Amino acid sequence: MSTGLIALLDDVAGLAKIAAASLDDTAVHVAKAGAKAAGIVVDDAAVTPRYVVGFTADRELPIVAKITVGSLKNKLLYLLPAALLLSLFAPWAITPLLMAGGAFLCYEGAEKVYEALWPHAEPHGPGGVLPEPGVDARRLEDEKVSGAIQTDLILSAEIMAITLSTVAAETTSFWEQAIILAIVGIGITLVVYGTVALIVKADDAGVALARYPMTRTVGRALVIGMPWFLKALSVIGTAAMLWVGGGIIIHGLETFGLPVIGHAIHEAAAAAGHAVPALGGVVEWSVSAAASGVFGLVLGALLIPLVHGVAQPVLAKLRS
Repeated sequence: MSTGLIALLDDVAGLAKIAAASLDDTAVHVAKAGAKAAGIVVDDAAVTPRYVVGFTADRELPIVAKITVGSLKNKLLYLLPAALLLSLFAPWAITPLLMAGGAFLCYEGAEKVYEALWPHAEPHGPGGVLPEPGVDARRLEDEKVSGAIQTDLILSAEIMAITLSTVAAETTSFWEQAIILAIVGIGITLVVYGTVALIVKADDAGVALARYPMTRTVGRALVIGMPWFLKALSVIGTAAMLWVGGGIIIHGLETFGLPVIGHAIHEAAAAAGHAVPALGGVVEWSVSAAASGVFGLVLGALLIPLVHGVAQPVLAKLRS
């Protein structure tokens, strides 16, 4: 074999190793970004099923499919280009925008806790849309889908911001950032709305299974258990929102030279981990997450009167 061919094969092998390493790095960054966005993902999966309430069973999956397509458009056509432009021309704005999104998550989580403790009437029906008397089913469906996609835009923006903050700190390649953002956006969308599709059809599956003696117990368990499952998912989603939102704010404060809260939480978590050496890592993470969640709840509670008393009236005047 000629030395030229051997050199060529060596070069090909080297390129293959570099490509494999690049793919591994991309997979790691995707996993990290997806994990950080987990709180929003859980909440999204918990919130979305309400948009199909009141519709016949044959329209549930088509509605979920429409929302899925709208969510992909939000992420890939609007938010992905905006995130890349931000990374190129205004990377300094990533942390402030991320903190603004974190504050929104804290507010949303605290609002849900407030609603659970002191229920108050919502100004709109499920899905944030107020149905008009005599409206036809098609128009009502379009309104619900539109409301769901608008809500998804806010959650998707936070997911993409978290992803961007992760990849911008660890990668320098523009195309690698674009690929990771696209993979995370598509993957999270499919996971969330695939889960939503299973949730909204679980009761129908339970009814079908309950008709047969061999699967009657499983079918009844599905029918009875789904409302409780949705409540548990909502609680988990709220806790995750507060944890993620509080953590984002704390990390942002550290970035701007205010590390007191972050250091206090880290020291408390480390002390708790050392107290239980057998489960040190789990205990340390749990204490850190719980402290971030409490901080997020307090911050969100402080934002509730500001949003209700100032932001919402201003938005209402602008809309009118």
